[in-house]
Amino acid sequence: MENFILVLHVIVATVMTFFILMQQGKGADAGASFGAGGSQTVFGSAGSASFLTKLTAGLALVFFVTSLTLAVYAKQRVSGSLLPALTQKAPAKPANSDIPASAPPAPAATVPAAATPAPVAPVSNNDIPASSSPAEASNPAPNPVK
Repeated sequence: MENFILVLHVIVATVMTFFILMQQGKGADAGASFGAGGSQTVFGSAGSASFLTKLTAGLALVFFVTSLTLAVYAKQRVSGSLLPALTQKAPAKPANSDIPASAPPAPAATVPAAATPAPVAPVSNNDIPASSSPAEASNPAPNPVK
């Protein structure tokens, strides 16, 4: 059933694309109002706008229904195969384990306290030696007022 819906979906999408490309643009109505080709249409003197519009709307409805149906099938396939494997509990510990039941718990690891870092002395502009490069001479750092 899923394969049938998938084939129908592809056929409807192809036919709908063909009908959308067959429709006239909005600018083509201006020429038809002056009598250009009004009697030469295949679908009558009213033109093909209403026929192609209704057919495209029907194909779009079928396209949306097949899209939603395929989404439901995909969700059922995923929930049927992946979710049970993800929601299973961890397997129980075997009875003949290497660790005896009366074994004392492992001691907690002790972490030594971190040493307090040494304080850093603030640096002022007076502590920086003067530079002799022309780039720094043209752009000197501002000195604080004392």
